[in-house]
Amino acid sequence: MHTTSLRAPIAPSRKTDRWWVYQRERFPVLAHGPVILAFSLSAVAYSALLRGANSLPGWKPCIVAFISSFLSFLQLRIADEFKDFEEDSKYRPYRPVPRGLVSLHDLKRVWMGCIAVQLLLCLWLSPRILWLLIATWFYLALMTKEFFARRWLRARPVVYMVSHMIIMPLVDFYATACDWATAGQVRPPAGLLWFLLVSFFNGMVVEIGRKIRSSRDEERGVETYSFLWGAKRAVLVWFVLMGYTAAFAFLAARQIRFEAPVALILSLVIAIGAALGLLFLQSQKPGAGKRLEAMTGVWSLLLYISLGVLPIALRHWSPQ
Repeated sequence: MHTTSLRAPIAPSRKTDRWWVYQRERFPVLAHGPVILAFSLSAVAYSALLRGANSLPGWKPCIVAFISSFLSFLQLRIADEFKDFEEDSKYRPYRPVPRGLVSLHDLKRVWMGCIAVQLLLCLWLSPRILWLLIATWFYLALMTKEFFARRWLRARPVVYMVSHMIIMPLVDFYATACDWATAGQVRPPAGLLWFLLVSFFNGMVVEIGRKIRSSRDEERGVETYSFLWGAKRAVLVWFVLMGYTAAFAFLAARQIRFEAPVALILSLVIAIGAALGLLFLQSQKPGAGKRLEAMTGVWSLLLYISLGVLPIALRHWSPQ
C-alpha cells in the first residue's frame, strides 16, 4: 500500500479565518449545499405530492427542512471528528483537528449551537415534530460513541456502515414531517417508506463512493473500501447499491405517478457511473477516485431532484 503525497495544510492568516479553512477542508459548503438543498426540498415536495398537493406547502417548511438537514449533516461531520480523533492524530495529522486549527472543544460548541438552532426552528414551525428531532439527536449521539461497541463494529465494516446509514432516513423523515405535520396530518402519508428506503440506500452509495481510491492514493491506517475489499469489489458494490437505490426510487416514484421520468434519468446516470467505474479500474491514476466521488454527488443531486423537486414543479405549472 502506498502513502499519498500530501499538500501542505492551509494556514489561516487570521484566527477568524480558521473556520473558513475548516469548512473548505472538511465540510465544503459550496459542494454540499446544493445536494442538501435538493435532499431537503425533495423530502418536503415528495410528502406534499403524496398528500395530493400540486405545490410546495410554503416557505417556512422548506426553510426549516433545509437548515435543519444542513445542520444535521454538519453534526455528522463533527461526529466523525470525535470518532476518528485518535486515528487522525496517528495517521492523518494534516487534518484540521489534529494539527490544531480547531479543537474538539470548539466543535462541541458548534454542535450545541446546531442543536439550539434546530430546536428554535422546530418550535417555530411545529412543536409536534420535536420528538422526531430528538430521535435524530439521540441516534447521532450513539453514532458519536460508535454505539459503545467500537471494536466489534470496526471489525465488521458492512455492519458498521449499515448501522451508521440509519441516520439518513431519520434526517429525511424529519424533513418530510416539516410538510405533513404542518398540513395537519397526525401520521405520515402512505407510501413514504419507499422514499426513506431511497435515502438509506443512497447513503451507502455516498459512503462507498467517497472511499474508493486508486492504489497510489491509499494511506496507511485509512480503511477505505478499495483497501478493505479491493478496487474491483468496491466499485462493484458501489454500482450494485446504485441499482438498489434506483429500484426503490422507481417504487417511490410510482406513488406519485412519476416513474417514467425517474427511470429515464437514473438509467442515464447509472450508465455514466458504470463507465466511470470501468475507467477507474482500467487506469488507477492518482486522484482517479475523485471522479467516482464527484459522480456520487451528481447522482445524489439528480436522484432527489427527480423524486421531489422536478415533479412538483411540473405539476405546479401544469396541474392538468
